[in-house]
Amino acid sequence: MKVDILAIGAHPDDVEMSCGGVVAKETSRGKTVAILDLTRGELGTRGTAEVREQEAREAAKVLGVAHRENLGLKDGFFQNDHDSQLQLIMMLRKYRPEIVLCNAVDDRHIDHGKGSSLVRDACFLSGLRKIETTYNGKSQEAWRPRAVYHYIQWKELQPDIVVDISGFLAQKMEAVKAYRSQFYNPHSNEPDTPISSKNATDSIAYRNRNLGRLIGTEAGEGFTVERHLAVDSIFDLR
Repeated sequence: MKVDILAIGAHPDDVEMSCGGVVAKETSRGKTVAILDLTRGELGTRGTAEVREQEAREAAKVLGVAHRENLGLKDGFFQNDHDSQLQLIMMLRKYRPEIVLCNAVDDRHIDHGKGSSLVRDACFLSGLRKIETTYNGKSQEAWRPRAVYHYIQWKELQPDIVVDISGFLAQKMEAVKAYRSQFYNPHSNEPDTPISSKNATDSIAYRNRNLGRLIGTEAGEGFTVERHLAVDSIFDLR
């Protein structure tokens, strides 16, 4: 199986909130995108893991992704360790993505930083042929994505690149709002959380509009990188 982009999040809804516009834009262009959630979000204050699984399926349809899987690591307690790395390496070798999008390098939720480092390390290790993995009883070949980009989440990190998502912000917000158990819902009787207020939901859109303003477009999503970016021509930049 081969995809162009593998978008990875520590929890169901991380991808939608942070890089849903890029996912929607690239699927509209015919690129194949898969989403991998590291945990089921079972420690979330609102809703249940079962509800979030249903919401994740709905959001994936909105974004047009080809596949969505959950690695089933422990919410809040997973580590960037040998076992977690091997599980993720298996998924990287299964999907063989050119580009990986993953959690913020630093954020309010402890799983986001852990998820970021786990993905970064697994992407490197996945390219080492002496690390042996199997899937469905068959040996897997080594695979290393050509690029790993970290999306921005709660904290206002300075992006290294901003991707224009003009025309796809509404689709992104539809995917975000598929998580009715997590985001603003005036009819919910569940406890408030940092992302359940109307302001928190609205902030996703206005952050993207502000990044768009800064690059002269309708909307944008920011990413950080851990290596130098390269272009063929200076005219490729705008």
